[in-house]
Amino acid sequence: MQPPDSKLPGVGTTIFTVMSRLATEAGAINLGQGFPDFQPPARLRELVAEHLVAGHNQYAPMPGLPALCETVAEQMNRRQGLALDPAREVTITTGGTEALFAAIHAIARAGDEVVLLDPAYDSYGPAAELAGAQVRRVPLRLPDFAVDYGRLADAIGERTRLLIVNTPHNPTGAVLDAGDWERIADLIEPTRALVLSDEVYECLVYDGRRHASVLSNARLRDRSFAVFSFGKVFNATGWKVGYCVAAPALTAEFRKVHQYLTFSVSTPVQHAIADFMREEPAFQDGLAPFYQSRRDRFALLLADSRFGLRPAAGTYFQLADYGAISDEPDIEFCQTLIREHGVAAIPLSPFCEAQLDARLLRFCFAKGDATLEQAAERLTRV
Repeated sequence: MQPPDSKLPGVGTTIFTVMSRLATEAGAINLGQGFPDFQPPARLRELVAEHLVAGHNQYAPMPGLPALCETVAEQMNRRQGLALDPAREVTITTGGTEALFAAIHAIARAGDEVVLLDPAYDSYGPAAELAGAQVRRVPLRLPDFAVDYGRLADAIGERTRLLIVNTPHNPTGAVLDAGDWERIADLIEPTRALVLSDEVYECLVYDGRRHASVLSNARLRDRSFAVFSFGKVFNATGWKVGYCVAAPALTAEFRKVHQYLTFSVSTPVQHAIADFMREEPAFQDGLAPFYQSRRDRFALLLADSRFGLRPAAGTYFQLADYGAISDEPDIEFCQTLIREHGVAAIPLSPFCEAQLDARLLRFCFAKGDATLEQAAERLTRV
């Protein structure tokens, strides 16, 4: 039997899988794929076990456990000053990636255009293509990866259905502020376009800045989806629990896709997260100082290396310029790092359509001191 024609002929195995596999094969330190090497909070793990034993092992409601949706609304109010209707505006999802996919497919149709800001997280484009939409990419402005509003204005037109934005930004660590949202509102207000804002690193904003959500902009509030991740908050990426917040009309369309995509999310984990957030409502407030110390520690350890570190205003990723070390393309250089130096990183080119005028790779600093020290020792010898 001949294989069917591919619906995504240009898509292969993700760069995260490729580099992690190479790291495992070579026994390298993995600073590539974005996962912490810290455990979730002990109390949260206890609560998961308690709810398993208590028999909370059958389907949760499709939109999410009401207690968890309510707790999300309470946290959004406390941290962002946002008043949400938990029953009509919050949907619990199987991680942020499912939420992104469901939002794109709830809105985008054949003939529509979906605008991405490059570098763009690698799931956005394929999800839009599967919906039949045409992807248009707008490069962020070097060297700070700020939005180029002139080019964005040129890209948004009558066929634009969705603009996908990511703040704090993976892979660059750039962060949008309230002024950026106003400029985006200016651009899309005369159009039919909606916004999908990937905010999974919302708690990881540094140097005294605060996260600015698309939901905090009054002009964008009713025409935006915002996506978040408990995996990032609780060091539990393998649990794959996230959520989407949108106005009731958008949430209704979102749930039509969600119910046939995953239907519902792990019941005992939802119970446990809801309980933990009620017991420790300020837990998220400590994440930015904690990860900022990781960022600063990693930068200090690499101070004597030949890597040029770019400012990281958010996320747990550090961009590094390797131009002083090698002229190799970034994928090849990352393979060299793994094979010859025992450290895995992620190249930036798979996040972009056009060639970047820079030699950059991404390290994950969500690691303990011993891991960072060992990796830095190897990297300073490169």
